[in-house]
Amino acid sequence: MPHTAETELGTAHVLLTGATGFVGQAVLERLLTDHPATRISLLVRGKGGQTGQDRLRRLLRKPVFGTWRDAVGAEEADRVAAERITVLDGSMTGIPELPSDLDLVIHSASTVSFDPPIHEAFDTNVNGAVSLYQALLASGSDPHVVHVSTCYVGGLRRGVVAEGKLEHDVDWRTEWRSATQAHERTELTSREPARLERFMSRARGDHGKEGPIAAARASENARREWVRSHLVDAGRRRAQSLGWTDVYTLTKALAERAAEDLWGEAGHRLSVVRPAIIESALRHPFPGWIDGFKVADPLIFAYGRGQLPDFPGLPDSILDVIPVDFVVNAILAAAANPAPADEPAYFHIASGASNPLPFHRMYENVRDYYTRHPLPKDDGFVEVPTWKFAGERRFNRRLLLAKKKADLWDAGLRILPNDERKRALAAQNARLRAGIATLGNFTDLYRAYVRTEIIFDDRNARALNNALPAGVREDRGFDVGRIDWEEYLQKVHLPSLSKLTAAHRRRKTAAARPAGTCPKELPRRTDVLAVFDLERTVLDSNLVQQYLWVRTSGFRKAAWPKEVADLLVALPGYLRAERRDRGEFIRAFLRRYRGMPVARLEEVVGRGYADTMLRHTCADAVARIREHRAAGHRTVLVTGSIGLLAAPLAGLFDEVVGSSMHVSDGVLTGYLTKPPLVDEARAAWLRRYAEEGGYDLAASYGYGDSHSDLAWLSLLGKPSAINPDAELTRASHKRNWDIHRWKRGGSGVRGEVLAARPTMPRTDEKSD
Repeated sequence: MPHTAETELGTAHVLLTGATGFVGQAVLERLLTDHPATRISLLVRGKGGQTGQDRLRRLLRKPVFGTWRDAVGAEEADRVAAERITVLDGSMTGIPELPSDLDLVIHSASTVSFDPPIHEAFDTNVNGAVSLYQALLASGSDPHVVHVSTCYVGGLRRGVVAEGKLEHDVDWRTEWRSATQAHERTELTSREPARLERFMSRARGDHGKEGPIAAARASENARREWVRSHLVDAGRRRAQSLGWTDVYTLTKALAERAAEDLWGEAGHRLSVVRPAIIESALRHPFPGWIDGFKVADPLIFAYGRGQLPDFPGLPDSILDVIPVDFVVNAILAAAANPAPADEPAYFHIASGASNPLPFHRMYENVRDYYTRHPLPKDDGFVEVPTWKFAGERRFNRRLLLAKKKADLWDAGLRILPNDERKRALAAQNARLRAGIATLGNFTDLYRAYVRTEIIFDDRNARALNNALPAGVREDRGFDVGRIDWEEYLQKVHLPSLSKLTAAHRRRKTAAARPAGTCPKELPRRTDVLAVFDLERTVLDSNLVQQYLWVRTSGFRKAAWPKEVADLLVALPGYLRAERRDRGEFIRAFLRRYRGMPVARLEEVVGRGYADTMLRHTCADAVARIREHRAAGHRTVLVTGSIGLLAAPLAGLFDEVVGSSMHVSDGVLTGYLTKPPLVDEARAAWLRRYAEEGGYDLAASYGYGDSHSDLAWLSLLGKPSAINPDAELTRASHKRNWDIHRWKRGGSGVRGEVLAARPTMPRTDEKSD
């Protein structure tokens, strides 16, 4: 290392990869700010309909560039960017032809996941690096390459790891081929008939009530998830079998070896910069700058939310954190001081050797911060837990017991009736399972990083920093010994995370209204539908109860005991049909009307049946229907049952859409004239209904209670789950849908329905 290091890049032509990433955008900002004579080529791929140039324009308006833009002015910033920056549309696996006059390459692109499927990790980290060096060789350029890696390429080691070439004999070409073949084999295995049958069987059980297409879609999603899970596991196991913590560190290590083979030891200049865990800026571009949650932040945030009652970390292990501006300064210092050809230089940008931050010290700072600045929750503020660091075995036992408890709850919930108590218990168990999953995921992800006994020697990095001219060292240096961890954590990093979490809460609040509430006023529009399911939504009843209302209103009392006994005998079969397929249940149950004269049924519905139905009509539903009517929305009641049975409520709606039964000589045969409008059939009807009527489904409303309603509710922009079953409850929470608890109304409902009847058109029975 020279006595005085260079700090300027002069008129260098710089190629930067990963410019849209956390480190890459900070490097670009420094190039624009402190190296005004450089020309910059950026490798940026188009994304979501945006070109690479479009993405650059958006990138330059992010907060990291705010200080620079304010200093030079927005117009000048745009001019400078247009003059100095060239976008090369492409990706690491699809690199276009590179310029022939490159002086410097800063390669910072890589996967941001620690645990991706094995083939994805190799494709991005190894194939990406190989493609870059091959493209450089083809271009005729002979630039100095700064290859940004990670300290954790050291793998599963203990003690001090020197800054130098990694000691291993793993062949990156063989491992890359093996990863590609693992993907191909797993895809083929997932398509074997026996395995597909297992996917389909599970999907039919979980999603059959939504319809066959929903079940098929769920089956294919399960197959893909199975493939991904096996490839993630394959990556983890292969990495650990070779001495690395995970597939991320394995592929980063092999990317280094590819860089050495293809460039640094093949007559070219190579510097390898290995940062530790990169977090928010200490000083530049401003204290606390960060672009989304980074490596340690999800763990910190989960703790602040009270989701981590304990953690199996070693309290004296080193959590090697480094501010992002120190990493950028080191990259540019290495860039200005190239290594000789065939002699790669290595730099650990880490704090563990010179200014260690033990895990217990990090925990104490985080606990102290969230004790003084607790995160809000529904009924006050989160009280953060106290970790005991009891050890991994004890932690795993507690986690296993929690999983068994959740499984027992699920078994018990299956035999409970679908009432308010069951829904509350199901929601509670869902929260328990979510907590277990969160804890398990964090444990798998961070175990290696909070139990490590590795120290990264940083003598080369310290020498490079100390060689910088004294006049620029304060701004462009990276002396980790000057970091006051309490000052950084309490006043810089953790407050920056709090701002991120506050922004996250605001976005979440804006995206979804609180469950159980409705807006005060509905927008006035005539192209909007309000579609209501009948059973368990508008009515506090089901098809079985409606049938009993018909029988009790229209038959002699002497026949009643036999009818009830016969129904009880058949009920288990009906329940099994209901669990399998809503349409199958409706067809089977409506056979009970076989032999009933149509005139008799119409007479019954108009007498006592109507009174009973109105007593079981939800007052909240009636109020909501009237709100939609007042706003000019078209209100539609849809039932998979006989439309005639909904006749007492027809006055509330613009239209009633239901099934009709086949009639022979004035008598019901027990068969429907068309398939019932349920699950995907109702969704198909709704699409056609909206298209023919010119209604905007994205602005329309839907109200349903059952898992079988998921298919059609998903088509609407404003769906609501009403007194939902457990499956629809889970789906609604996942999708941030409104959930309402409507109760049947009293005497006022009958008056409202009767008052509405003369002025509202109705269609008793109609299908598409």
